[in-house]
Amino acid sequence: MPKAEVKYTPMPKYDLLTLGRSSIDLYSANVGSPFEKIEAFNAFVGGCPLNIATGSRRLGLETAILTGIGNDQVGNFIKHFLDNEGIVTEWVPVIEGTRSSAVVLGIEPPDRFPLVYYRENCADINLNIDHVSAIPFQDFKAAAFSGTAFSKDPSRTAMFYALEMAKKNGVTRLLDIDFRADQWFDPRAFGVTIRAALGSFNIVVGTEEEILATFLTDKEQLLIKHQQISAPEIRGNIENAIQEILQSGVETLVVKRGKDGASIFQPGKEEVKVPGFPVEVLNVLGAGDAFCAGFSFGLLRGWDLYKSVRMGNACGAIIVTREGCANFMPAYEEVMEFVKGYGGL
Repeated sequence: MPKAEVKYTPMPKYDLLTLGRSSIDLYSANVGSPFEKIEAFNAFVGGCPLNIATGSRRLGLETAILTGIGNDQVGNFIKHFLDNEGIVTEWVPVIEGTRSSAVVLGIEPPDRFPLVYYRENCADINLNIDHVSAIPFQDFKAAAFSGTAFSKDPSRTAMFYALEMAKKNGVTRLLDIDFRADQWFDPRAFGVTIRAALGSFNIVVGTEEEILATFLTDKEQLLIKHQQISAPEIRGNIENAIQEILQSGVETLVVKRGKDGASIFQPGKEEVKVPGFPVEVLNVLGAGDAFCAGFSFGLLRGWDLYKSVRMGNACGAIIVTREGCANFMPAYEEVMEFVKGYGGL
């Protein structure tokens, strides 16, 4: 009898692709100073996808990024950082007629971290279908999207197309909700757009506030802003929103709860609470991105959900003790040393 033909399926070349915004981040050098009294800034890099790419790369993943930069010195600054980190930049286009993005940030612990975006005609929001078409999705195990990349066209359409291509090629698709209200022409458009995309994702990650923003009405948002809705009512809304996400087809929802750790939700299963790591907070900006980097690392190394979320919590806890985002993401060895003091993962 003739031998059965055995088809060879090559292993993906890369672990993770991140898609969306990147920026130069100018952080206050005067920690604790009111924004109007800042005397100097330190130049770092940032943006949710760039932070996740950096964090996951430092942990040991083979990572690439799709972002846009302008034909300017800021773009050179961003790309130089990415190249030095060993992040694959083959699909980072220089988009003529645009500017690389910038963010100015203050640090006023424990709970004030004001920031100002400079994203008028920024490069990454001008990513288009052609930029997505250049990516060999079959070479990736997973792709991490951020909500802000859906805020405007042509990036919005490019992200929907990227979702199609990732799904077609069997790539695990993760959404960091990444709600930035001032990046949307109308806050209601955020919920409408993200809800339209939810069913295309395997995994969704967000804070309670981001999940509420995805589903609440304008009136409810206003009442919550002015603290006129009681905690039980907010909890009820959160629970409803969680169920809406799970019913959309999402396989796993991870709710980030800051110092309280995170919770894992899956259809038909009980909530799984994953404790965090208590630390003294210097700067919360970038903590969620560090979480996604650690969480993605665990998943792509074959860890179970609990341990992967615990890894995310550890990375987030480390980054809140540091001055900035991408530049301060921990390496694998640092995380392992950190968790020893808490009984490990």
